[in-house]
Amino acid sequence: MLNPADAAFAEHLATRLPDGTLREAAPAYLEEPRQKWKGRKGFVATPADTETVAEIVRACAAARVGIVPYSGGTGLVGGQISTDGPVPLILSLENMSAIRKVYPRENALVAEAGVTIAAIQAAAEAENRLFPLSYASQDTARIGGGLSVNSGGLNVLRYGMARDLCLGIEAVLPDGSILRGLKRLRKDNTGYDLRHLLIGAEGTLGIITAATLKLVPRPTHTATAFLEVSSPAAALDLLALLQDRAGDVVSAFELIAGTGLEMMAEVYPDTRQPFPEPPEWSVLVEIGTSDGSDPEALLAHVFEDALSNGLVRDGIIASSGAQQTEFWTVRETIPAANRTIGAVASHDISLPLSEIEGFIAEATPAIAAIGAFRINTFGHLGDGNLHFNIFPPKGQSPNKYPAESELIARLVHDIVAEKGGSFSAEHGIGRMKTNDLLRYGDPTKLAAMRAIKTALDPLGIMNPGAIFASE
Repeated sequence: MLNPADAAFAEHLATRLPDGTLREAAPAYLEEPRQKWKGRKGFVATPADTETVAEIVRACAAARVGIVPYSGGTGLVGGQISTDGPVPLILSLENMSAIRKVYPRENALVAEAGVTIAAIQAAAEAENRLFPLSYASQDTARIGGGLSVNSGGLNVLRYGMARDLCLGIEAVLPDGSILRGLKRLRKDNTGYDLRHLLIGAEGTLGIITAATLKLVPRPTHTATAFLEVSSPAAALDLLALLQDRAGDVVSAFELIAGTGLEMMAEVYPDTRQPFPEPPEWSVLVEIGTSDGSDPEALLAHVFEDALSNGLVRDGIIASSGAQQTEFWTVRETIPAANRTIGAVASHDISLPLSEIEGFIAEATPAIAAIGAFRINTFGHLGDGNLHFNIFPPKGQSPNKYPAESELIARLVHDIVAEKGGSFSAEHGIGRMKTNDLLRYGDPTKLAAMRAIKTALDPLGIMNPGAIFASE
């Protein structure tokens, strides 16, 4: 059994830490973006270096006190919020915010866990390099949390997930020992790769304190287009055509349903939309080149072919950097509009590309049979990741449908499982999806995960209740 991080423990811990490291947790540490979970009053530690993190972990291990790592607080599955069991210590990495070193000739950068994604992007840009991890919350999301959930975002199609952009990890393990793995090597076959064990573990196996990250040359030319398509199937055919013509320079390929644009117009009417009337389906496409080729001409040529083949109905190729920004503002405002309206059920799913059309065709009427809900389908179509979110009829509160919420989530995830997909594409398990993991997870994989957890964290102090349902 774990013990609470109570006043007596805090008083003892404070004597072992630099002044100002430990304090009562402010309300911001007890909330999350969707307001589905509320943390409990307690204490937060904000260490400024790895050795202090290790000291905190050793103290918690000795007292059998749970630790909830806190990064930018932008997680959407409750991984950063503890709602039951003994009150844990919150350990925030916000003060570990240094870019330790940039190696532009090696296309590498070493950042502490508390550096925001946007700050890493800026440090890379200062050296004429690109850190391609990108998503709407990047101004507040921190790299430690991004790696802990193996975040995805807008550029996975070309550059991969957070896991694919990490060369090395520094972390504090559950016994307080420090894993010093900040190598800048592309090849290192010296046994188990603990980096990949910690990435995606959501703080249940240790606390990431720093990482060596991959950089890439910045594209010298980019082109962005909003294209109206007749269906998700047509969008996938367009993606295949674009990749055949453009190769691996396709950075992003986002599917956007008209419902999402309509909902955005409801709550953000001043956001300029690309089309006078929201099309039923559209895609946002971006390509980037570095070899002197003209990406706008390439997009225009593909658009003409797609138009003649009936894959697209209309389209706009951005004519300036300002218009490119406008296009991406539309895409990045959709999640904000979703949160403002409030979803009955939200789903972060992935599917084999060939199964996406069938999933939408099957899930849509099944949900309609439950009620007159609005469905907003959008996401990273190029890598098979959809955000398939269900909303109440216009003007109604999502809180009126608790039973329908559970029914819809089970229905959607069952269809996803039948089609060989995943119920969690890029947001992780957290506390929200622990039962889904038990229902849909491979038993052998779950047994291996539990064995690893027990071996590395025998006291169960690391983010208790995340990934594994509390027992």
